[in-house]
Amino acid sequence: MNEEKLEIVLASPRGFCAGVDRAILIVEKALQKWGAPIYVRHEIVHNRQVVERLQAQGVIFVEEIEDIPKGAHAIFSAHGVSPAVRQQAQEQSLEVVDATCPLVTKVHGEAQRYRRKDFTILLIGHADHVEVQGTMGEAPEQMIVIETVQDAEKVQLPDPNQVAYLTQTTLSLDDTFEIIKILKQRFPSIEGPPKDDICYATQNRQNAVKELASQVERILVVGASNSSNTLRLVEVAKAQGTEARRVEEASQIERDDVMGVRSVGITAGASAPEDVVQSIVAKLCELAPQHSVRELKLVDENVNFALPALLRTA
Repeated sequence: MNEEKLEIVLASPRGFCAGVDRAILIVEKALQKWGAPIYVRHEIVHNRQVVERLQAQGVIFVEEIEDIPKGAHAIFSAHGVSPAVRQQAQEQSLEVVDATCPLVTKVHGEAQRYRRKDFTILLIGHADHVEVQGTMGEAPEQMIVIETVQDAEKVQLPDPNQVAYLTQTTLSLDDTFEIIKILKQRFPSIEGPPKDDICYATQNRQNAVKELASQVERILVVGASNSSNTLRLVEVAKAQGTEARRVEEASQIERDDVMGVRSVGITAGASAPEDVVQSIVAKLCELAPQHSVRELKLVDENVNFALPALLRTA
């Protein structure tokens, strides 16, 4: 048992962002309006607890459109889909509600704009991430995924004067900065989005983790293993020289998490529910009877995204 008093510091903002709130609400409203089953292509957000709760209410998650019966009610996840997937849904006569985060939709719009200009598009992101796969579908013949600084240094273009870059919304700001810097050095005429594609919530959570890392000895990041922004938060914390690990639920909290330190910080990825965060706090308090809990608030988030018109009255 930790004999010294343990300070537990909660980063704020943390957890659900406006895009995740909207996506989950879309599924809940669809259930109210049409009843079960509602089909969702891919996990609505990358969080097991959220997915399991919705499954219990009659939501069926699938990876392929062909797994959805013709004419059924279907929802596209917050990560976005390619035009080919939209076409498949149309061919299946699905009644589709689109839960794509508006910030991801913005990136798709930029990809379409550069495709029309016949540019090569360098998409900074992780090739295996569902958001990147959806964006790639907007211009598969013209788009190249750039995952690392090394990719940026090596990429060859058919016309260096006809090039633009876009970014996955959930990357590390610092990593993206380095890649963009190299691309701008190599291709001085490269165009980029009018505003950074990295979303406000990703930026705010990363800034909060940097500040948290300066005040605590160990950080626990709450979120799923397939949540890109959660993994980036772990990386950002470690880059500050602070010990950090990812946890999904209170059962993963161990005595070692409170041993040998006087302060533990907690944050959560944009798809991690607050009730899970609080259950982890409760477990830490149980393991360290002598404790205090405080919140480290950097900014207030008051962003809201409107629901699709079809569900506003549900």
